[in-house]
Amino acid sequence: MSIDKEKIKEHIKGIIEALGEDPNREGIVDTPKRAAEMYAEMFEGMNYTNEQIAEMFDKTFDYDLSFNTNNDIVIVRDIDIFSFCEHHLALMYDMKVTVAYIPNKKVIGLSKIARIADMVSKRLQLQERIGADIAEIISLVTKSNDVAVIIEGKHSCMTARGIKKTATKTYTQTLRGRFETETNLQARLHF
Repeated sequence: MSIDKEKIKEHIKGIIEALGEDPNREGIVDTPKRAAEMYAEMFEGMNYTNEQIAEMFDKTFDYDLSFNTNNDIVIVRDIDIFSFCEHHLALMYDMKVTVAYIPNKKVIGLSKIARIADMVSKRLQLQERIGADIAEIISLVTKSNDVAVIIEGKHSCMTARGIKKTATKTYTQTLRGRFETETNLQARLHF
C-alpha cells in the first residue's frame, strides 16, 4: 500500500472548506500540499507489514552464550514516540516505550529497537497494538520468544477533547514468553 498524497490534498481542501474557511486564502492555499507531505511522513509505517519492518531493521550480532546465565535481559527504556489514535485521528503523545527481551543467540542493534518503535507508531494505531506490533517484530528479528513492551502515553482524545483530563496517562504492557509467566522477570522491568 502506498499513501495517496493527491487524495489527501483533495480531502484537506474539503475539510478547510467544511470549516468555513477560504482554501484560496494566502496563508492556507498551500496547506493541503503541506498536510499531504506531513501525513505521508507521519504515517510511513502504514506502507509496511510487521514482517517487512523486521526485514528492514534485521541487524543482529552473535550473542556469546558462554556468558549467558539464562537471566540476561536487554532493556531499552524511554524511547520517545507519538502516534495517532485510529478512533479519532487524535494525537497520542508524550509516549515512552520500554522494550525488553532475553537474548536467544542473537542481539539486535540498540538503535534498531528505537527505529522499530518509531516505524510501528507511524500508523493509525491503538496503544495496545503498538506494544503487540513492537513485540512481534522484536521476536522476529531476535528469534526470542521472551519479549516485553511497556508504553506510557497521553491521548489527546482524553486530554484535549471530550472529558479533557489533561494529566491522564495510559499504561500498557505486552508480555510474551517468560515475561508473561515469571513474575521475577516482570519485576526487573521496573527499576
